[in-house]
Amino acid sequence: MINFLNLEYFLVASEELNFTKAAKRLFISQQSLSSHISKLELDLNVTLFNRTSPLTLTPEGKSLAKNTIKILNLKKQSLKELSDIKDFKRGDLYIGISPTRGLSFLPEILPDYSQKFPNIHLHLFEGNSKELDLALLNGDVDLIVAMLPFNVENVETIPLCNEEVLMIVPDSILVKYFPNNYDKVKAQLEKDVDLALLKDCPFLMFNTRHMVRLIADEMFSEKQIKPNIILETDSIETALALSVKGMGITFYPKTLMSNKNLVFDKDSFASTNIYHMRYNKTHRTLAIGYQKNRYISQAVKEFIKLTREKYENLIQ
Repeated sequence: MINFLNLEYFLVASEELNFTKAAKRLFISQQSLSSHISKLELDLNVTLFNRTSPLTLTPEGKSLAKNTIKILNLKKQSLKELSDIKDFKRGDLYIGISPTRGLSFLPEILPDYSQKFPNIHLHLFEGNSKELDLALLNGDVDLIVAMLPFNVENVETIPLCNEEVLMIVPDSILVKYFPNNYDKVKAQLEKDVDLALLKDCPFLMFNTRHMVRLIADEMFSEKQIKPNIILETDSIETALALSVKGMGITFYPKTLMSNKNLVFDKDSFASTNIYHMRYNKTHRTLAIGYQKNRYISQAVKEFIKLTREKYENLIQ
């Protein structure tokens, strides 16, 4: 009979391809890990690893690694269903969200959720849009909160609100790059943002895994513009903070800009221009997404219900 613990240990070892690193990740000794792997190989009557340097998976090992993900996900889903059957007395909820998005509205939702359902253990997976899609696909999270579209098949989406990406332009940048026609350029940008006008200005961008960066790249590509990118970062808060200090132009979601959880006060924007852009790509929908083909626990249903009830108040 195959032991689930042996499968879990095997999966970590197959990901690390290094028994020492895998053992550290599992908080067990290397000897204990080797014993679990050997027991699994004995139960299945196969060799799972080529014990060479570097360690590699055998064809049997590759096959089992792929199917182990499915087996453990099925186990997780079964336990969730059983937990729900027991009068929703306990359980787990795995939420995928970007760090910035989480900062802006989870404090308004999770305290109430936790108070209402104190026996539900909450787990946050924080990542960019691509990482969230992958986590949902692999079953690492029950749901994600992000901008549409989700690049995962068979996903049910629950729209929350419309999201707009704004352009943040420090006044000092306009003064520096348009010394002779500052007023004219500023008036033009307030009327309609022309990216071609700003092509020589410095831009502070997010790394290419970020949805806002993908939107910006699409806009630049459409206008056949190669922007002057002087900084790339994983943190949109960092980009915004540097932009407010006059370092360059950046982009930022409107709902996060209007939220009271901004890391600096509104007076910081006194010398900063915030522009709406007439590009369809800058208008997206923020939504909750979950897999259609997986069991939807009561914990997930209650989170969705509470989020839909509360989210409108968060964007006022």
